[in-house]
Parts: sequence; structure tokens; C-alpha cells
Amino acid sequence: MSVAPFSEKYWSPIETVSAVQARAVQDERLREQITHLAAHSTFYREKFARHDVDVTKIRTVDDLAALPFTEKQELRDSLAAVPPLGAHVAVDHADVVQIQASSGTTGNPSYVALTADDIVTWCELGARALYANGFRPGDRLLHAFGMSKGFVGGLPIVQILRYMGIVDIPIGAEAGAERLLRVQADQRPNALIGTPYFLAHLAEQAPRIVGRPARELGVRTISVGGEPGGGLPAVRDRLESLWGATSREMLGGTDIACTYWGECEAGEGMHFLSPDLMIAELIDPETGEQVAPVEGAQGELVYTALRRRASPLLRFRTRDHVVVTGTDCSCGRTGFKVRCIGRTDDMLIVRGINLFPSAIKQLVTESTPAATGEMRIRAEFEGHSTQQPLLLVVEHAAGLGPEQQNDLRATIEQRIRSALNVKTVVQLVPDGTLKRPDHVKVSLVERVSP
Repeated sequence: MSVAPFSEKYWSPIETVSAVQARAVQDERLREQITHLAAHSTFYREKFARHDVDVTKIRTVDDLAALPFTEKQELRDSLAAVPPLGAHVAVDHADVVQIQASSGTTGNPSYVALTADDIVTWCELGARALYANGFRPGDRLLHAFGMSKGFVGGLPIVQILRYMGIVDIPIGAEAGAERLLRVQADQRPNALIGTPYFLAHLAEQAPRIVGRPARELGVRTISVGGEPGGGLPAVRDRLESLWGATSREMLGGTDIACTYWGECEAGEGMHFLSPDLMIAELIDPETGEQVAPVEGAQGELVYTALRRRASPLLRFRTRDHVVVTGTDCSCGRTGFKVRCIGRTDDMLIVRGINLFPSAIKQLVTESTPAATGEMRIRAEFEGHSTQQPLLLVVEHAAGLGPEQQNDLRATIEQRIRSALNVKTVVQLVPDGTLKRPDHVKVSLVERVSP
């Protein structure tokens, strides 16, 4: 089913409502969702009982702060204890029409059940994000997220695009650069979606595979997500230069929905677009206390689903660490804006300095063309903390002489020390040494036994 956008600028009128109007909708729908959980979710009934939660007293969004978080491990335990969909499933199994799987990068995959109405909700959430990114009904799109293993970058993206009236060409990242680029050259879709580093890799391969630079292949608009970094200026500039297109970022996650944050044409961060369908909190990851989403604030995103039937979650900790980039925008959308700078559990502590790998990636990318932009942090220590300089493996460009390599090494080390107050030891390796991204995301941190 295709649904027309609300206006030329916005998919839904909810994107521009005032904070007071948004809160009124959230308060009403939160009460409905809590009633549904209490009636139909064994997981949450037991959780409420353990924490002495009186659900009749949960009346507004302000009441959420007193409720316990839902942790990822709790969902894994629920799935293991009550297979196949866990004790947190809140509908009869006969009402489930689709099951999605997480990547399982931090443990066994999680499985998320969807009813027919839940799919529509996911599509509406995703449509707002992708419309903000610049996708429009009638566009034709090359699908360069992974299409396999039940990931939400596959079928759910196809469903969102159909809902929007966009033609999807579902080739998928698994097909590899040659197949994707030949389809792009043959069909010339004007929109492209995938992870930022894989799409940069695709563009770099275009002259070799199809005999033309990527910027001549007809792409107008790019949407990137699936990993932090798509909003970094150096990464965005490189994507836009390679493809000759605008690139905007989106953010989502399997446990809540496919995608639900979307960056607009202003390019200043991803908007919270759907107060009618979910609640987003910002918390201090150490204390769990709420953080006001004002410009410059940092914290971890926590979500409560609204209008979800099958696998609704209450105060779910995502471990996505973000910085708030603003609370208003020239585009007219009223949801606060964020950049995802990493996952809380990916953070490294180097001599007491908190460091996200994406921050180093940004600085290395700024060193192109002397460097290719590919890098890995080689962690020769257990856990997330070290007192030693950080070992950084960086690819240098082909044909770079010894003296230029020495200059590059010194430049990167100095730049990181100046910007992040962290000492690194840079090891340069030739172009092509490090694994390129594909349908499997490449971790920026390589663990090495000490």
C-alpha cells in the first residue's frame, strides 16, 4: 500500500507539531500501551510485579523515569526461556505475520515479531525518516543494505519503500560491488541506500567495473545508516563527491523498528520524527538518570514503543550514544536532532579519556588522499581500558613514498593528539591491506590477545 506524503516538505504533519501537542499525544498513547503490556505480556507483568509498579499510576511521559529499563540481555533470556518469540510477545502467535532478526553481533540474534498493524507502523516510521533524507514517491532505488538473514535493512526497507511509492531494486550488499555497480549503470536508479563505508567503497570501484566514475551513474540522493559515521563531515563530503549526490543519515534498530531518525536537507543531525509512535529518552549511561535533550547534551538513547502489538518494549536501552546537535531547524521540523557517535559498549578509555572509534575514523578520513580512509584500532588489551598509547593501523595511498609516509604518520598522530587528547602509534600499511566493508559491517576495533 502506498501512502501519499502530507506535503511537499514533510511526510507527516506530526513532524512539525509543538512540544505541548506532541506530549499530549504521547501521554494518551503511553497509557494505551501500558494497558496492553499489562494485559498481554507475561514478561512485563512479571517485571512490573518485581519492581512494585502500579500500572494505573503511569499516566504521563514524566512517569517513565520511575520505571525500570529493559535490557538487551533480558530479551535474550526471554527468548531462550519461552521460544520461539519470548515471554515479551504480547499477541497470540496466530496474529504474527513476520519475524525479523537482529545481526547478533553482540550475542545470539534477537527475534522480533510483527503483526500486520506493526508492519504499517514500521513503514510509517521509516517513511518519515527516508522522506526527510530526500527520497520521494516515484524514485527508483538501488538497495545496497544486506538482504539476507532477516536483517531489518532487507525486507523491512523494501516494505517501507513500497509504502512510499518508491521502486526498490533489491540487489543487496551480498551481491558484491560488481553486481551492484552493473545494475546501477544499467538501470540508473536515482536513489541509493546502504552503510556509509560500503557505499564509499562501491563508488571507488566504479571506474574499474563500469568504466565511469560513480558521479556519472545517475544517483541524486543517498541515505546511509547501519553504522556510526554517516554524518561525519569528512565521510559525508567523500560520499557526496564520489557519487555527485546528496547524502543524509538515518538511524534505527531491530528491537524497536527499522529506521525512525532521519536527517533533513539542512544536514545538521537526525530529527526525532515520530512522537506519536514512540518515546525517545536521553540518559546518562553511567547513572541511568535522564538528560535533557538540549544542544550539546550527550547520552544513550532509550525508547518506549507506542502503538506496537507483538513485541512492544518499555524503556529499552539501545546503547546508542548520541550528541544533540540542535532543538530547532530551518526545515521546520520540531523534533530534536542527534548524531550517533558510537555505541556505549564500544567506547574505549585511553588513559582516562573516553573515546569512540568513529572520532578517530573522522580524523583519518580527513587525511585523504594521502590515506585511503581505511583504519583499524588494534586493541592489545582486555576490556575497554588501557594506559598505553593506542595502536592504529592506517592504509596509505598507493604510490606514497617513504618520506610522504613519515609525514602522514606524524600528521595523523598529531591530529588525534590535538583533537582528542589521546596518544596513538600509527602503523601504515599499503592500500588494499584492510578488509573493505560489505554486507557484514566491519568493526573499527580489532581485538588482539595481549
